[in-house]
Amino acid sequence: MKSAAFEHLRAASIGEAAALLAEGETRLLAGGQSLGPMLNLRLARPRRLVDVKRIPALRALAADARMLRLGAGWTHAEIEDGVVEDSTRGLLRHVAHGIAYRAVRNRGTIGGSLAHADPAADWLATLVGLGATVTIEGRAGEQRRLAVEKFCHGAFATDLAEDEVLEAVELPRLSPQARWGYHKICRKTGEFAKAIGIAVLDPGRGLARIVAGAVDGPPVLLPESSAALLASGAAAAGAALPEEVALRLAHLPAAEQALRLVALRRALAGLAGA
Repeated sequence: MKSAAFEHLRAASIGEAAALLAEGETRLLAGGQSLGPMLNLRLARPRRLVDVKRIPALRALAADARMLRLGAGWTHAEIEDGVVEDSTRGLLRHVAHGIAYRAVRNRGTIGGSLAHADPAADWLATLVGLGATVTIEGRAGEQRRLAVEKFCHGAFATDLAEDEVLEAVELPRLSPQARWGYHKICRKTGEFAKAIGIAVLDPGRGLARIVAGAVDGPPVLLPESSAALLASGAAAAGAALPEEVALRLAHLPAAEQALRLVALRRALAGLAGA
């Protein structure tokens, strides 16, 4: 199928894009790698598409000793290729390399992936695992910051208002002591994940986060296992996982819980071997 007819506009600023969104029946177009198929299947039928690829603010970069601020318009391929700095000691490039196929990575953007909020996509779980923050701008230029775990309310549901645009992602700068593990389970290369496990440990910053993600809803942070990781290491965190997975993922069938547990254990194994 092909998309229903729509009007195509190009916004010069975030404020202009947000104002157009406020008029209703409007969708933003960045890389189009998620929206394009939805348009062709007529799952999405907006009256108007607003192209935001050339908005300078969505390509901005800023960094200091504690964080990297990455504009929402940077592509997966640019992150994979090291065009932008990786403040996470290799995790960003590793995750970007595993997203779909190179043709998709050439156009898909980190902000577009987050705003789409597919729970099986890589960036959502990764950024929750890093304790990242998003910045959001409205049509009057007002900005707000929100932790990524609070940004996603459910599958394809976010905290964005109808007149707001996701502007940037703020990522922590991990210390030289930091280690991480990331594992996703897919039926074949390039597919969306059936389960995602991520573990991040940075003793230098007092950071430890273990996150289970994919398919059913927002990524789930496992605080007890994370605390065990910080206090006693990967083995202790691994011992705490089965009970916490059973508790926090009790809504899932046993087979789905087992799949998450496998992904988490492999992420911890990757962290321990780093």
